[in-house]
Amino acid sequence: MTATVRFAPSPTGQIHIGNARTALFNALFARQRSGSFVLRLDDTDVARSREEYALGIIRDLEWLGIAPDRIERQSTRFAFYDEAAEKLKQAGLLYPCFETPEELDRRRKRRRARGLPPIYDRSALKLSDEQKAALEAEGRKPHWRFLLPNFESDPFKTRRSEITWSDLCRGEQSVDLASLSDPVLLREDGTYLYTLPSIVDDIDFAMTHVIRGEDHVANTAVQIAIFHALGATPPVFGHHNLLTTASGEGLSKRSGALSISALREAGYEPMTVASLAVLIGSSDAVEPMASLDALTAQFDLAHVSRAPARFDPADLDALNARLLREMPADRIAGRLIEMGVPADKVSALWDTVSGNIEKVSDVEGWWRIVSSQIEPDIAAEDREFLEEAARHLPEEPWDGETWKSWTGALKAATGRKGKGLFMPLRKALTGLEHGPELARLLPLIGRRNTLDRLV
Repeated sequence: MTATVRFAPSPTGQIHIGNARTALFNALFARQRSGSFVLRLDDTDVARSREEYALGIIRDLEWLGIAPDRIERQSTRFAFYDEAAEKLKQAGLLYPCFETPEELDRRRKRRRARGLPPIYDRSALKLSDEQKAALEAEGRKPHWRFLLPNFESDPFKTRRSEITWSDLCRGEQSVDLASLSDPVLLREDGTYLYTLPSIVDDIDFAMTHVIRGEDHVANTAVQIAIFHALGATPPVFGHHNLLTTASGEGLSKRSGALSISALREAGYEPMTVASLAVLIGSSDAVEPMASLDALTAQFDLAHVSRAPARFDPADLDALNARLLREMPADRIAGRLIEMGVPADKVSALWDTVSGNIEKVSDVEGWWRIVSSQIEPDIAAEDREFLEEAARHLPEEPWDGETWKSWTGALKAATGRKGKGLFMPLRKALTGLEHGPELARLLPLIGRRNTLDRLV
C-alpha cells in the first residue's frame, strides 16, 4: 500500500529534534511505501508566523536529507476553510456561542461542584435568533463550536458514543465523545483554530496516514467525527512517544539549544541527528546509520515505545564519533580539502585521525599538528633521550613500518621501553599525551617536521 503523509509545523520558531523526529517518521514511512511526503506550513497565525522560520524549516529538512514532494502553506487556503465551515453551519453542526472566558470558567466550576464533568453544556443552542441579535448588539462576537455526534435526537441528552481507531503506534484506541466538550473551531475574531484547517487539508491532499506526537491523541476522536461530518474517510492515525530533555521536560521551539540549526552549527552530522531522533525511545539499538536508506530499512513504528524518550545532547557526541569512525574517506574528502588539507593527504589523514575525533571540525586541529610548527612541553629528563631519538631517525621514504623500526632502534640504544619510551616521543611530535597511532601519524608529519620537534 502506498502512503501520503505530512509534516505540519508552524513557522513560529526553529524546529527542534523532537519536531525532526515527527518529520523523519513520516518521511521514512513514505519512503518504505514509495509514497509522498508533504510539508505543510501551518502559517495561519499571521502575527507569529515568519518567512525566515518557514525557510529555516525547509533548510533543516534538506540538511536531514528530507526532500518534500510537495510544499503547501495554509495561509493560501482560507477560502477552502471558509467553505468547509459554511458547510458545517448549514448542516447545523457548527453553532455560535457568546459566552466570555470568565462565564465559561464559572460554569465549569459550578459543574465540578455538582459532581459533573466540566464540559460545555450547549446552552448556546437554546438561544433564539432575537437573543443572538441582542448579544451581537451588545458588541459580543460569537465563537463557533462543532456539535459532537454524541446524542440520538436531543443534543441535551448525550449518550455514550465511542470513536475507535487502530493506532499505528498505540494499538486499539477508544474515546467516548460524551465525555468531551463541543470543540471551538472558530474564534471570536474569525480566525481558525488548528483543527478545521488541518482536517480540510488532510482531505484535499488525500492524506492516507497522519503520524504525529502523542500529545494529539486526545484530539483524534473529535477530528474523526469532523472528517465524517464533511463526508470524508479519516486517515490512519499513529501517535508516537515524545522526546523530553534529559531532566524530563518537554522540548520547545522557544528554546533554541536543541534546534536543528543549533545542532548543525555545533558540528553534528545530519545522520547522527537523524539516527538518534528516530531510534531513541524504541526497541531498536541506537546506532549511527550511514544513510537515510539504511535508516529507512531499520525504521518500524511498531518498535516505538509508549514511554517518553529522554534526549541527552551528550549522546550525540558518542554517536557522532562512531559515525565518523565508520565513514569512508571519499565521503568526507571535499570538506577536508576546504579546511586546507591537500588532496593527496586527505585519505591518509582521515584514516589516521577519524578514530580520535567527535566532529569533522576536529580534523583541522590534527592537520595543524601534522603540518605546522608546534611547541611541545618537554621535561628536562627527556631532552637527552629526544636528541638520541633524532640521531636514530630513519631516512625517508617513510611508511607504516617506520615507527616500529625507529622505536626498536631507540629501545636498543637507550634501554627505555613502554611509556618511558613512547610518551616523550608522542609529546614531542604532537604536543599531546594521547591521539592516533604514531605509526600512522609519523609519515604524515614527515622527517623535517619530526627533526624540528625533537631538537
